[in-house]
Amino acid sequence: MPIFTPLRLAILASILIAFLVSNGGCAVLRPESIHPSMCNLPADLTRDDELQIERGKPRPLIDAFGWVWGIPSKILLWNRRVENHHVSPETERVLANYLAENSLDEIKVRVNQYRPIDDWRRLTRHKGVAWPWRYTFGTMSVLGETLVPGRLFGGDHYNPYTGTIHLYSDLSSVAIHEAAHAKDFARRAYPGTYAAVYVLPIVPLWHERIATNDALAYVEMQDDESLRIEAYRVLFPAYGTYVGSSLGDLYPPLGASLFVGGLLTGHAAGRWQTSRWAPDRFDSDTDTKAVGVSVKTPKSKTEP
Repeated sequence: MPIFTPLRLAILASILIAFLVSNGGCAVLRPESIHPSMCNLPADLTRDDELQIERGKPRPLIDAFGWVWGIPSKILLWNRRVENHHVSPETERVLANYLAENSLDEIKVRVNQYRPIDDWRRLTRHKGVAWPWRYTFGTMSVLGETLVPGRLFGGDHYNPYTGTIHLYSDLSSVAIHEAAHAKDFARRAYPGTYAAVYVLPIVPLWHERIATNDALAYVEMQDDESLRIEAYRVLFPAYGTYVGSSLGDLYPPLGASLFVGGLLTGHAAGRWQTSRWAPDRFDSDTDTKAVGVSVKTPKSKTEP
């Protein structure tokens, strides 16, 4: 009888997923701020006459399509604000506070906005990333954003080749997580290489762990229980999907099962963590909003 049968592999994988996603003992996910160091963002990446945060003009039909397209993500993370294409001023303010506190002045934020020409320009200006990476991997990333608009298909993410956060979900914890990616990349001596290795198997767990832990550390410092609950109940299952997908890449026959296993384990771990603070609150989709500390925040605008 083979030592590693599919069933045994599934059991071992489930145990590994539980360890990687849980928040007990020496777990991978835990509040841990990214250590500040030299920033590699060029000083002229964002022009003086350019606002840091811009919003796309409301377009009901396009945004309605995006909301419907995002239903699977809403179900997976069990939160109706995921990819809802209606980011509130409160979420924007929390993100602006994080950027200001971490001196990420050159990071661009597009809130439900499609501006591919500007992104191509930022790609050429981002001298903090070596040109071989910008014009290979970077070109492919911006081409993907151009041909598959997030304004329609969602996908909150940070593009390290353009130094741009693309936000479509009205979740402060998700916004902070993407900004944490920007903070992580900004401290790297070779951000292009650091970005390129993301496409390798297992490696995304490294990047996502760092950004998730920094986001958790930041929300822990805020006097906002709803923000902490949201972060643990959204970021834990999100990380669980990365764990499940990575393990699935190593053993494709169990790919779907491992993905679901990682997701469910993340949900369980996040709810277990928050139940210790508020045992009577199990609705992850409460209408409470996260409000960060009061600091001077960048101005934003809606595109014409």
